[in-house]
Amino acid sequence: MEIIIGKNAGFCFGVERAVNGAKEQVKKEKKIYCLGELVHNSQVIEALEKDGMVTIENLEEIQDESAKVMFRSHGVAKEIYEQAEKRKIFYEDLTCPKVLYLHKLAEKYTKDGFFVLLAGSKTHAENIGTISFCKKENCYQFEGIEELEDAMSAYAKSGLSKLVLLSQTTYSLAKFESLVEELKKRCPEIVVENTICASTRIRQEETKELARKVDKMIIIGGKNSSNTKKLYEVAKKECEKTYLVETEKELNREAFVNEDKVGIMAGASTPKESIQNIKKFLEKEGENS
Repeated sequence: MEIIIGKNAGFCFGVERAVNGAKEQVKKEKKIYCLGELVHNSQVIEALEKDGMVTIENLEEIQDESAKVMFRSHGVAKEIYEQAEKRKIFYEDLTCPKVLYLHKLAEKYTKDGFFVLLAGSKTHAENIGTISFCKKENCYQFEGIEELEDAMSAYAKSGLSKLVLLSQTTYSLAKFESLVEELKKRCPEIVVENTICASTRIRQEETKELARKVDKMIIIGGKNSSNTKKLYEVAKKECEKTYLVETEKELNREAFVNEDKVGIMAGASTPKESIQNIKKFLEKEGENS
């Protein structure tokens, strides 16, 4: 069996920074909280919680005023910073720098009188945070081209003359390019900020190329990870036999034979151990088939 692991599989810079930062804080503090999932990977979170990290959903859960809280890699809403400062809760901001930059862009364009269009998942923590830096009546969040008419209608109702397009940092590059093409037909003066991070773009491009060369493709990552889902979508278009799993336990042993050429790509929150466990599983199956 030939196994090809993508060069860009696994932790991106932002996730590695957050995980390493969390490990340091867990060692230093007697008790430390994390607001929301630090990263979208249950294995990573379980390991940190085993060492003492406590995951919470809101700041009200913190009763001890001397406690410290970490902000997840996907970022938090503007009001969370305000609440923490008002209550004088010490916090370690582990938000990915790319996400922080997106937040600043959203705030800047809002102050400059732009109507902000934000492409991305409506329920994703990153986008909830980004929208909080805009004026509620002067922004519109949408997931794809099928909602474009509603987005443009919201822009028209706002009465603003300037329009800018931003996107979730892990948004699909292909979908973003399609959006830009359609939006420029409707509003040639639109300002486009491609806020998809380079790591996401490179990973998606590599996944596409790898999926074209193999018989089967395995995408490893959390089921609630946006960037992992995008990788699965990209791979599935090129390779019908594409599997999305968190661990090797989810793979069907009968699905792989020694003659297979198998490609492996992992989401930005997937640790190296998960990738190596999948590789070992495939090697063992290859020997037994």
